Amino acid sequence: MGKVEDKKKQKSDTLFFSAFNLFTSKGFNETTIADIVKEAGVAKGTFYLYFKDKYDLREKLIAYKASILFQNALDAYLKSELVLEEKVRDIEGKMIFFVDNVINQLKNNRPLMRLISKDLSWGVYKHAFSYQANGEEFDFYNVYKQMLDKARVKCEKPDILLFSIIDLTGSTCYSSIMFNEPLPIDEYKPYLYKNIRAIISANCIYE
Repeated sequence: MGKVEDKKKQKSDTLFFSAFNLFTSKGFNETTIADIVKEAGVAKGTFYLYFKDKYDLREKLIAYKASILFQNALDAYLKSELVLEEKVRDIEGKMIFFVDNVINQLKNNRPLMRLISKDLSWGVYKHAFSYQANGEEFDFYNVYKQMLDKARVKCEKPDILLFSIIDLTGSTCYSSIMFNEPLPIDEYKPYLYKNIRAIISANCIYE
């Protein structure tokens, strides 16, 4: 990365950091662009070099934060891949490994859970799958497809399957993580994972 690109990334990261702090403490509706640039210590014109408006920033911030979640889960998977190949040969078990890692990250970061639990769309998810987290090229969806191929699993609509798993996880885990309802998250996990296995089983065929 050159000096110009590095400076641009530093400024965008500063805006992301400032916006995250304000959105999770003050609230999205109560936070203005003026608040964000003041917190970031940049000119208002700089904001518009990176984002169209506050809503565009929020969408990209969610994609950025979600991409880091996926990247961390992928790093954990790669470190444990040999063990997983020995103990977890089915695609259901491997997907649950990813989901469990993401849930544990969110359990330890409730402000992030609060941010990404709302206003998520398929476009945001797809952006997150290929977002350059930490300045490194990253394509979670491609890794997911490779997992299906390696497990010799055929799925008619793999993108819909992945969206269904993520949407189920995000929507049901919010109350469990934030309010321990209907159960604390560690007690709820077995029910969630049973449903994830059922979704995968209903949409995939082992060749």
